[in-house]
Amino acid sequence: MSLWPNDIEDTARKIVADFTERGLLIATAESCTAGLIAGAITEISGSSSVFDRGFVTYSNEAKREMIGVANATLKAHGAVSRPTAIEMAEGAIGNSAANISVAVTGIAGPGGGSEEKPVGLVHLAAARRGHETLHREMRYGDIGRSAVRLATVRTALEMLIELSEAD
Repeated sequence: MSLWPNDIEDTARKIVADFTERGLLIATAESCTAGLIAGAITEISGSSSVFDRGFVTYSNEAKREMIGVANATLKAHGAVSRPTAIEMAEGAIGNSAANISVAVTGIAGPGGGSEEKPVGLVHLAAARRGHETLHREMRYGDIGRSAVRLATVRTALEMLIELSEAD
């Protein structure tokens, strides 16, 4: 029995197979999902051949210390922002052996939202050595903490596939 909904497990299985075939390594940098993306990938047998490491950077201090997000970025834009997500993804690449990373930062709720940054807002970024970093701003809505986190995992896995196919 899997911990994951079938669609997430199927996507993770595709990632492990595709990345194994292509010789690609993954790193994750996660805030609002707190390791769920890494967990979905490593649920799959054989994931050790493609998963290098995961950074759970829930606090701003962790984002700065573990993956090098600039204090100036956090002060100017906040933790939940495009620039922070991009720096997280690029920092995960720079602090790992991975070829591709995915990073997420958002507001899962039920509290913590504002008019400018509502509950359900998540910024995702995916980086690959030698390629432009991808960014997506998702507004899942106030659908519940678990639903926001699972939706974020789905989007993150899709971004890994998209960037793995960029050559």
